[in-house]
Amino acid sequence: MIRSPGTAGFVGRHAPVASSRLTNAIAATLAIGALSLCLVVALTVLSIRVSMAMPIPA
Repeated sequence: MIRSPGTAGFVGRHAPVASSRLTNAIAATLAIGALSLCLVVALTVLSIRVSMAMPIPA
């Protein structure tokens, strides 16, 4: 059996999946989402620390 060139696996031509503008928009959206998630976690940790530092009124 002789294999013809360019038919094995992913060696063939590359087909464009999405435009570069769409790829950049998705990357920016993911970056903003990750940043906002980090901000929410940081504020949650800070508020838990502040609430634990307050004395309980008797």
